[in-house]
Amino acid sequence: MFTLNRWQSKTAAFMALSVTVGTVAPFITASPSLAQTTFSDVSSNYWAAQFIQQLSQRGVIAGFPDGSFRPEEAVTRAQFAAMVNKAFQKAQQRQAINFADVPSNYWASSAIQQAYTIGFLSGYPGNRFEPNQAIPRQQVLVSLANGLQYTARVNTESTLQYFNDASNIASYARSPIAAATEKQIVVNYPNVKFLNPTATATRAQVAAFIYQALVSSNQASAMNSPYVVALGQPTTPTTPTPLSVTIPQGTAIPVRYDKAEKILVTKDETAPLTLTVSQNVVTQEGTVVIPAGSQVMGQLKPATGGSQFVAEKLVLANGQEYQLNASSEVITKTETVKKGISISSIIKKTALGAGAATAISAITGDRAIATEEVLGGAGIGALVGLIFDRDSVDLVAIDPNTDLKMTINQNLLVSIK
Repeated sequence: MFTLNRWQSKTAAFMALSVTVGTVAPFITASPSLAQTTFSDVSSNYWAAQFIQQLSQRGVIAGFPDGSFRPEEAVTRAQFAAMVNKAFQKAQQRQAINFADVPSNYWASSAIQQAYTIGFLSGYPGNRFEPNQAIPRQQVLVSLANGLQYTARVNTESTLQYFNDASNIASYARSPIAAATEKQIVVNYPNVKFLNPTATATRAQVAAFIYQALVSSNQASAMNSPYVVALGQPTTPTTPTPLSVTIPQGTAIPVRYDKAEKILVTKDETAPLTLTVSQNVVTQEGTVVIPAGSQVMGQLKPATGGSQFVAEKLVLANGQEYQLNASSEVITKTETVKKGISISSIIKKTALGAGAATAISAITGDRAIATEEVLGGAGIGALVGLIFDRDSVDLVAIDPNTDLKMTINQNLLVSIK
């Protein structure tokens, strides 16, 4: 399987929330003006890509030094406290308290105090905050609803009936989650009907919740996502709209040619050629962007010292067509055809450019080369001077299954369903 090994990523900023559960680390954030917005492990068709990009632009979240975002990594209560402080500017609602398990030198001590005083987070019995505890999805939604002072406007249980797993929502969380649902803060991937309230919230999920909370409070523009829970919308499973993925310059496309084991052309001719993609081209996340069986249409063209395949069009297996700027390396291997050689030994399992066919006929004196073995292109006209009164001719010999692998010369944007 071929991988897009050049997905571009910019120099990574330090991640504001890069600590793992149980780890004590400084709270470092990227300023919005320098914030990284693309990450090596978040492709453009990832379900939460838009949410992550928007929040990283705002400086609410950031990536790791290696350029990754780690969207499936769990979020701790301390990390979430830091996030909401970056996302929302609110006046103090209550006096700060000193949590027994949050020492003053803890990396997120001030963030926890701030999140508490503005009403987004509270502690546990025994004056504990549990900063390193992985935060469940229902806690995130309760926090956002409470911090923004949302209350359910309609019957709580009627609203929660939308979710197939509503019975799993804790009693303390039911009313706030109903309010969050009304405000379209809830984002459920991959099925909007399942809240998974007790599951640990991931970095991608928290990014989606926080962004939707910003939308609900008129601090951000709404984005089109099939995973945002919108009451009154059809409850049948939603099919995501096609998304665009950029295949970066430098990506290799493996190809094969099924009609022959060898291709012969002169160094001076241009011959049309259609190749088949031999293996899926995929992103690092495993999304197929060019399926095996797709076709690449182009031409073999003269190049310094030999011949080169220049692609012009990509036709995907589903019929989608794209203009393609890609080319193979220059092939310089040659095969010499001499007078007296048996023509059957030359053309066996071989495709010939029209120029090569003309040259072979002239050198060998055999005019009976079968037309099904000849590619289109220029014939005798351009070759009279080349082959006149010659005893031999050197032809470029191409192994189509190894020599014609091409590299994309310009970013290619394709749609994925």
